[in-house]
Amino acid sequence: MMDIPQLKNLCTQTRRDIVRMVHAVASGHPGGSLGCTEFFWALYGQVMKYDPARFTMDGKNEDLFFLSNGHISPVFYSVLARSGYFPIKELNTFRKINTRLQGHPTTHDHLPGVRIASGSLGQGMSVAIGAALSKKLNNDNTIVYSLHGDGELQEGQIWEAAMYAAANKVDNYIATVDCNGRQIDGDVEKVLSLGSLHDKFEAFGWHVMEIQDGNNIADIIDSFERAKFFIGRGSPIVILMKTEMGAGVDYMMGTHKWHGSAPNDEQLSKALSQLPETVGDY
Repeated sequence: MMDIPQLKNLCTQTRRDIVRMVHAVASGHPGGSLGCTEFFWALYGQVMKYDPARFTMDGKNEDLFFLSNGHISPVFYSVLARSGYFPIKELNTFRKINTRLQGHPTTHDHLPGVRIASGSLGQGMSVAIGAALSKKLNNDNTIVYSLHGDGELQEGQIWEAAMYAAANKVDNYIATVDCNGRQIDGDVEKVLSLGSLHDKFEAFGWHVMEIQDGNNIADIIDSFERAKFFIGRGSPIVILMKTEMGAGVDYMMGTHKWHGSAPNDEQLSKALSQLPETVGDY
């Protein structure tokens, strides 16, 4: 388990990884990746119980994480590599020919840490619920986690899954929604307003929590520890986490334009000047 200063250093380093990875191939999704960096390091640095050296697809007797909004693969790959799932130098292969680090995570190349192919939005909650039910059937008391984008919640399958989870008391499951308010075509509110996600999930029978600053790693860790208190109490749990898309790079914040755009040479240099190397580049 890592302390907060260590995790903050890793967040900075992962942000360096993200902008360098997408710049190298002029392709990828830096905005949401940067915004969710604290979430991933809270999860893999303190919250989850897992063992990279003994990774299996079934994940028996360890906590499981499913990334539903798979386009933010840069942050996922960086955190997996720096958590010991595969060599850090492999980040250099992101989105290149014959890489295991596809633009969206896949399973056919057997990349440790990845249990589902994701990127077709709306499916991750259904998979996570299935895994949680499997743990119940196997008397496995570990927890299932998932992450979703707020724009992803425009997909109907999410709400079918939400209804199913509550009706079947899937109470060993914690979902998190990255509420950055932006998607590839603009502000979520303008593309298709979601209304009150708190009221919607509550009406569906979920226990709802909120994180007002999803770029504060201490707040995220505290929220997950409080969420664990509700495990086994009859309802699935959702955390609505407000983040800033592009967090850590000033010119990428406050806009949706970096959802799926890579920085050029000059922009990369500016980003890296704001993100000092902390634990070593790949």
